[in-house]
Order: sequence, then C-alpha cells, then structure tokens
Amino acid sequence: MKYIIQKIKIHLLLIGFVILVLSSCNKPPAEFPEETVPPPTGLSLGAAIAATPTDSLYNRLIIKAGMVALISNTDATYTMFVPDNNAMKFFINAISGGAVPLTAPDAVFSAFITANIPASTAGAIVSYNTCGQALASANIPSTFPNFQYPSILNPAPTVSALLRLTTFPTTRNGAWVNNIPLISPNIFAANGVIYNTAFVPTPPQRYLWDRISTDPKLTYLKAAINRADSGTAAPGTLQGALLNIGANLTVFAPTDAAFQVTLTGAIYKGLLAMGVPPSIAFRQAKILASTPAVFSNPALYGVLTAQTVKGIIVYHILGSRAYTNNFPTTTTYYPTLLNGGVPTHPGVGLTAVFGSPFVTAATVKGVANATASNIIINASPLIPDPSGTSDQQYLNGVLQKIDQVLLPQ
Repeated sequence: MKYIIQKIKIHLLLIGFVILVLSSCNKPPAEFPEETVPPPTGLSLGAAIAATPTDSLYNRLIIKAGMVALISNTDATYTMFVPDNNAMKFFINAISGGAVPLTAPDAVFSAFITANIPASTAGAIVSYNTCGQALASANIPSTFPNFQYPSILNPAPTVSALLRLTTFPTTRNGAWVNNIPLISPNIFAANGVIYNTAFVPTPPQRYLWDRISTDPKLTYLKAAINRADSGTAAPGTLQGALLNIGANLTVFAPTDAAFQVTLTGAIYKGLLAMGVPPSIAFRQAKILASTPAVFSNPALYGVLTAQTVKGIIVYHILGSRAYTNNFPTTTTYYPTLLNGGVPTHPGVGLTAVFGSPFVTAATVKGVANATASNIIINASPLIPDPSGTSDQQYLNGVLQKIDQVLLPQ
C-alpha cells in the first residue's frame, strides 16, 4: 500500500488545466424604462387586492404585515407578485404541517394567518414580493439569465441600509418569477401592476455555503472547496464567495456518489498507467475514493493540489442565477467562473425539457464529459431548502444538484 501511495504522489494525473483568479460575482441590476401604465382605475394596489375575492388570503397577509398603507400610496409605484388563494392554501398547508387541510374553508386559512404567522414573517414575504416601479410583462426580458429585479426587502440592514433582496422574473419559456409560474400578468392599478403567482415566492434565508456545508449528500463538494481554499487567503476564497450576500451564483453541485465515481475512475487509470494489476488498482482506487478525506489525504496533495481542485470547482459555478425554467430547449453553452482564467473556454452546455408548466428534465454538460450530467429535478414541482434538489434559492444564488462531476477538458 505504501508503494502504491508513493506512486500516486508522483504519477497520478486527474484533470489538468489552468486555475483562474476568482473574480467578483456582483452584478448591478439591469436598467429598464418604467412602463407607462394605462390610465389609473381609481383603485390603488392595496384596494385592488382587497377587492379581488381570489386574493383574499394574501390580503390577510398584507394586513398582518402592516403594509396596507404602503401599497396604497399612489405617490409611489410598485410591481407586486401576489399568490392567489390556491397558492396561499398550499403554503399554509405546508407551514402548518398539514394541520390546515387544503379542503378547509377560506375562513380557516385566514384565521391561521392572523393567529400563527408573525407580523415580521408576513412583512418579509410581502416585501420580497413587492418591487419598486411598475414593470409590465412587455419589459421583462426573455434572455438568459433571468432579469434581476430588486424587491423592497432588505435582508441585512446591519450590513447596508441600501441592500435589497432581488427577484428574478423572466418571460422565457412562459412567464416566471424565480422558478414560479406567473398565472395572471399585467393587472394594472393606480400605482402599479399585479402578477398573480401559482405558488408563494418566499425570501431565502440561507447562503449557498450553508447548504453545501450541511448537506449529508454533498460532503465531497464541501471537502473539495476546503481543499481549494487551502491555497488561498481570505477573502478571496470560494467559501467566501459562497457566503457573500452580494453575489449571484449558480452552483452545479455533484452528489457524493458522483464524486466517488469520478475519483475512483481517475485513480484507477493512474494506477494502471503505473503498471499496477487491474484487480489491485481497482480495489485501491475504491478505497482511496470512498471518503471525502481523499481531498485532505497528504499522500495525494501532489496530485489533488489546491489549484487543481479549485479549477474543478469553479467550472461548476456560473456568475449568474440560472433557474431550469430559463434553460434553453436545445443545448447552449454558457461561461462559468473558469472563464475568468480561461476566456476562450466553451463553458457548460445547458438543456431543459418542459412539461406543463414545469421543467421535467434538465442537463448540464462539461466539454470533456461523454454524456451530460442530469440535474436532479425535485420530486414535486417546488421543494424548498434544505430538502430540494433543483432550483434551490439562496441569498446569494441558486443550487442545482447533479449526478456527474463536470470535466472541463
């Protein structure tokens, strides 16, 4: 075994490519001309929502949040994403742990909002679904990535009074905010516009690193990031980027099983090249790749250098938020953070297959992968952090679990 380890230190080749300097991920929100809305109907946003029977439960949430006066002020204009009663019932059923059944009368749901949802929580949800200015659907781009549209919610006022949590609407492959369908667009009021949503868009609570560092099926990714950062001083670390509230990233996160397959294969090939008999090589490769400690094994530091591992990881990160509903239906390549050091690199190829209305399958392909990696689509349309696998929304980006490690060359 010592002989094999020594040989690995000298000869094993995994994946070689140039490391980049991780650049800033912040991007300013896109500018857009405010849409000229039709002549006022006489009803403010607050009054329009209150007068719509199918918005009664969200209206109750607005009242609990103490925001009626804000959205009724005709001296300001807003865009509001308003979950209809069906969406609110799904939401309340979920947060009540099923205690409020979907078949309960509207009055039961309304009473639950009043009695059980704190005003601060109601305020955060309504604020996240309220954006400054009136944005008609004709002004929402259909390009990739999603349009960046700040809400009025400040998620960290102690960091900056100017900070705003951003929503991401798009009109590509339908009409969406983040990964939630818009079912009734362009409902104009005297001081803005309303979009009814099929589900409740809730503000994210955690950072990308919080998910990666606590997910029991992403332990190899966590170990790889730690190894990559071992050669970099803060604040320019990957972990720092994944904890940066100003970043907008997409992380394609290979599962532990995906890392095991890639590492086992790479180590096996290296041992074969050294003349190790196949049966022994395969057994030793499986042992070495069987734990995320493979990235912290000093015997492998000469091969799994911090630079090499960092190059692997940045190839799994986009510098923008990519929800599967905004993926192209034919494979199209987009740059990753690797392009910061290798500008001519093709990037990764994204593809989605749509059902009605959600994506039923999506893939991301590395240029050296024989086949595309599958994004592990949520078992039901929307499963939130920490249990979901696709389109997971965080304060600083989106996480998509994948079943292969992406290979850049």
